[in-house]
Amino acid sequence: MGFFDGYNVATSGMSAQRTRINVVSENIANAQTTHTTDGSPYKKKNVIFEDVLLQAQNQDNIDFTKSVDSKDGSSNGIANQALLTGVNVQAIVDSKDKPIMKYEPNHPDANKDGYVAYPNINPVIEMVDLIEAMRSYEANVSSFQTQKTMDTKTLDIIKS
Repeated sequence: MGFFDGYNVATSGMSAQRTRINVVSENIANAQTTHTTDGSPYKKKNVIFEDVLLQAQNQDNIDFTKSVDSKDGSSNGIANQALLTGVNVQAIVDSKDKPIMKYEPNHPDANKDGYVAYPNINPVIEMVDLIEAMRSYEANVSSFQTQKTMDTKTLDIIKS
């Protein structure tokens, strides 16, 4: 493991969670949007994360489900941990949920039967997702600060 790997993992997590916070905020802001540029109601967006496996690009024959065994036959579990170097946003996808139809005949976006299509977004669920993303972001900040403290103390020990 390299000197900066801990920082890279934490910053990739912070970046991914920041994207998730932005997407959830957009969902909350558009929970009542009935008309977008294409004429349909707003569609909820979801963030899909992926593991970043940087070392795996040069090694085609690695089995990622097994850890490397040491000479005495015991499993040390290092192989899986060394290959995972962070997280990335793979995609931001639109939800496939159907819109919620509400009877509002005086609404400008009402159809011929008087129903308006609203996005299928539950603000309570979105707020829970937002809090979870914020806590994950904070955990990554804490991990970064812990790594920084350990490195500082290591350098102090080496210096003295």
